[in-house]
Amino acid sequence: MPDTLIIIPTYQEAENIKHLLSVIYSLPKEFHVLVIDDHSPDLTAGIVKSLMIEYPGKLFLMERPGKQGLGTAYIAGFKWAIDHHYQYVFEMDADFSHNPNDLIPIYEACKNSQADMAIGSRYKKGVAIVNWPIGRLLLSYYASHYVRMVTRMDIRDSTAGFVCMSKRFLETINLNKIRMKGYGFQIEMKFKAWKLGFKIIEVPIIFINRESGSSKMSGGIMSEALMGVIHMKISSIRANYNKHISN
Repeated sequence: MPDTLIIIPTYQEAENIKHLLSVIYSLPKEFHVLVIDDHSPDLTAGIVKSLMIEYPGKLFLMERPGKQGLGTAYIAGFKWAIDHHYQYVFEMDADFSHNPNDLIPIYEACKNSQADMAIGSRYKKGVAIVNWPIGRLLLSYYASHYVRMVTRMDIRDSTAGFVCMSKRFLETINLNKIRMKGYGFQIEMKFKAWKLGFKIIEVPIIFINRESGSSKMSGGIMSEALMGVIHMKISSIRANYNKHISN
């Protein structure tokens, strides 16, 4: 059985999901994929169900009754991955902004370099983003700078959503106590890994804006993330973090 599961949350990704899965399954390393669909009106889940016949035992689907937030989708996926004994678990978008060819180097950062979190980083070497509107690029870049300033984490891309995590990290944290549900979820997961002393590596990638479908980003999602960082930092001062010692 492959040691790695890729979790892909979807909402209206019918234009992308079939092509994305075909590219993932053509890679030289074998991955399993869990799609978590929040009742997409464009019948994304139906496409995945038909592809499960083509990829038996490699492709799995979790259907939810409606949009419940990115964080809750990933938490459900993490619990599923732990129950099914995967050693490494990916977060990945469905829209090709995350290049499937980067899966292997990010995985190898965990496997070969013994990291418990490997981040596909847009800002590790300057700014590596293609076709984003300048306003969104600046918002993302300065949001990551803001997170570093507030938390003191030495992570260049704290809002990144292309991440590989080890099973031992996911088993160490209490998934039921993750507070943020939107894009702030990405920050909170990295903050917990950093506070607990897990090894984190940033792997430079090139992020390409989606060509098909529509973005799920909104001002409210970003506002939740930025305000949530302050609450997260204050809460961490009172919390008792027992450092995990990586071997």
